[in-house]
Amino acid sequence: MATNLAIDNELLNAALEISGLKSKKDTINQALSEFIKRRKTAEIINLFGTIEYDSSYDYKEFRNSRS
Repeated sequence: MATNLAIDNELLNAALEISGLKSKKDTINQALSEFIKRRKTAEIINLFGTIEYDSSYDYKEFRNSRS
């Protein structure tokens, strides 16, 4: 999909240099991939402490009952 974007050349050139990639396209795709991974990781981290667990749950009993 062709897309026209106004991208800050200084940022793009810095990312290109840091990444060691050979093209601007590869650099942008890598940056987007890393951005998505970082956001998904943050969402998971935000779940810590928010999930309530059943202290009486016995995973071994559950595993044996499925056999």
